[in-house]
Amino acid sequence: MYGGSSDGEGHEAAGQRKIPPASSMLWVRNLRRYIGSGAGLGSEALMELETKRILLDIFKEKQQKSAEAGTIPSFYKKKPEEGSISYRVQRLAKYRFLKKQSDLLLNADDLDAMWVCLRENCVIDDATGAEKMNYEDFCHIASVCTEQIGPKCRRFFSPSNFMKFEKDEQGRIAILPFYLYVMRTVSLTQARIDMSELDEDSDGFLQPHEMEAYIRGLIPNLAQLRDMPPAFVQMYCRIAAHKFFFFCDPHRRGKACIKKVLLSNCLQELMELHQESEEEVTDTEQAENWFSLTSAQRICDMFLALDKDMNGTLGKQELREYADGTLTDIFIERVFDEHVRRGKSGGGNSREMDFESFLDFVLALENKDTPEGLTYLFKCLDLHGRGYLTTADVHTLFRDVHQKWIEGGNYELCIEDVRDEIWDMVKPVDPLKITLQDLLGCKQGGTVASMLIDVRGFWAHDNRENLLQEEEEPEEEG
Repeated sequence: MYGGSSDGEGHEAAGQRKIPPASSMLWVRNLRRYIGSGAGLGSEALMELETKRILLDIFKEKQQKSAEAGTIPSFYKKKPEEGSISYRVQRLAKYRFLKKQSDLLLNADDLDAMWVCLRENCVIDDATGAEKMNYEDFCHIASVCTEQIGPKCRRFFSPSNFMKFEKDEQGRIAILPFYLYVMRTVSLTQARIDMSELDEDSDGFLQPHEMEAYIRGLIPNLAQLRDMPPAFVQMYCRIAAHKFFFFCDPHRRGKACIKKVLLSNCLQELMELHQESEEEVTDTEQAENWFSLTSAQRICDMFLALDKDMNGTLGKQELREYADGTLTDIFIERVFDEHVRRGKSGGGNSREMDFESFLDFVLALENKDTPEGLTYLFKCLDLHGRGYLTTADVHTLFRDVHQKWIEGGNYELCIEDVRDEIWDMVKPVDPLKITLQDLLGCKQGGTVASMLIDVRGFWAHDNRENLLQEEEEPEEEG
């Protein structure tokens, strides 16, 4: 009995000895390798650290493989499809954000109240009669405005804003420049909110139809455009929007950066139409402002007058009549070569300039001194597409101007003398060639371009002293 019991215990002991140690089991080894050496087994902190280490090793391994393979990292993120949940969430988030930003803006009544506060709490400069305030007045006005208007005006009364303005000997600033700064900041912020609302894909860029919609929304608020005939609104928006893209989309990608639009002179020029009475603006100023109704109608009338066959496009012969035919033939040819697409209809090398290309053409000629206008013209002047002009190129270009000059009954001149004069005006870095950067740097690039493409432009340069004297005489009489 006792012997049997003893044999059973011996068999159990033998069975226990046959069980392998825990350390030899695969799952135990893997678990220990994952969480550490075993010290503090089950500790969440150790597990988290080990997880981070493993993930970091995986990241470094992928990074090393990418570097060895020379792959380009992903920079394109597909936009959510219209109607999807992510698209709706994005639109809702954008709407709420813009609504919040709009609520923080000062309205017209708030601006009027701020102006009253500024005038009531400023001091009059005895010497100039200007209304000024020192920093103590500035802080006091900030408190008064905050009480009357609310905390949304507080951000304009920061010490850094006070330091932005010119101060007199007593450390005072004029209240008018400060108020104009507030008005401009509010106006630009509101413009950015309005443009962002029209930015359908929220990429920070406006497409032509979005810019046209923005301008269409401004028309009722611009005093000089309120009486625009409804039938002309669409054409006006098309003309006005095109100037923004000419200056803010130099690479012709079909979209203009909102930030660049806000900082451009185009928006400031458009906002000048806020003036209540057109009597305050001369006819000349209206014609010079691209966004005025007078200018837009002038552009349309000009295009219709040139379009002899009334097919909606301009051929080379029709464009030669632009500006009373003073532009050279070689320049017209180069415009069609560089800036006019080959027509889909019609065989051969026939090209027709549509209205959009005509707007580019007019903008370039009317803004020759700007980098954008001069870039457009330089492509036409660069006869061989080499990126620079040689003396032979200048000679070829001016030869047509010289011919029109003689046909107009003017005195004989030497082309080589004009060529040398152009070189003296530009002073190129390389004495053998003129680049676009040379024309931009000499500050006379527009004048040089006019001399090479337009006989009237050369005449204006040749008679510049007489023209300057004629301009000064009326001022002296006045």
